[in-house]
Amino acid sequence: MSTPDLGGVVVATALPYRADASAPAGLAVDYDAYAEHCRWLVDNGCRGVGPNGSLGEYSSLTDEERRRVARTAIETVGEDGIVVVGVHGPGSHQARYWAEVAAEDGADGLLCLPPTMYRANRGEVLAHFEAVASVGLPVMVYNNPIDTKVDLTPALLAEIARIDNVVAVKEFSGDVRRVLEIRERAPGLDVISGADDVVLESLLMGATGWFAGFPNVFPAESVRLFDLARSGKIEEARALYEPLVAAFRWDSRTEFVQAIKLGMDLVGRYGGPCRPPRGPLTEEHREQVTADMRRALASLGVE
Repeated sequence: MSTPDLGGVVVATALPYRADASAPAGLAVDYDAYAEHCRWLVDNGCRGVGPNGSLGEYSSLTDEERRRVARTAIETVGEDGIVVVGVHGPGSHQARYWAEVAAEDGADGLLCLPPTMYRANRGEVLAHFEAVASVGLPVMVYNNPIDTKVDLTPALLAEIARIDNVVAVKEFSGDVRRVLEIRERAPGLDVISGADDVVLESLLMGATGWFAGFPNVFPAESVRLFDLARSGKIEEARALYEPLVAAFRWDSRTEFVQAIKLGMDLVGRYGGPCRPPRGPLTEEHREQVTADMRRALASLGVE
């Protein structure tokens, strides 16, 4: 039996809001704009989309909004791509609930952090992923030790990989040395690059996917970068990648959601504001994101 594949360029989708005084923080989810964005990403060659991730501000959504966002992505993408739904939660019962809902709604796979808001130990991490994987969909575990304070080390991933239905890890530690070590310790586990600013390095070391942020801004060019790297066309990939890295670094910073949304605005898409706790960029950050984006766009021949 073949292992379910959650690789390729899957975009962690940003979420558009519209002003509405009756909505949380005065911002209502714009589901029509979100559907159009998901369609645009797939039409530009991306393998799929990932709703309800950190970039999708899942923790700022009501339960009703969170389910409807995932449903919108699933209905919009249809058979033209995959939808990997974020099911992050403080405990295994919450994460499993979101996994069950995603399965009911037709998701292709799940993305799951360790317990959020709690520094879980080894046994608790394993129990958390066992609960989510028991739902039956392919699971991509998410290593983000910067935000969760829980590090899914290669040794721990070797244990996690033995759980039925766990098929991949989104690796966001920033340590590209881990790609080979994970492949050595857990050869059946696909390694997915989670940080945009080490994506080329990760792909050259054997990562099979990119769970991506900045492809919200330039999806077709990002798919081209992925394809060049996976084809071993290193010089072409490097020439494309280097002018983009300054922008890509924002994907690993605290203000990554705001930076990517500003990038979308700069290319004529709609990024817009964020819900609290995320506030607007400082003027200094806005100027730097704009400068980094201008360099990236100039290299791509985009005005």
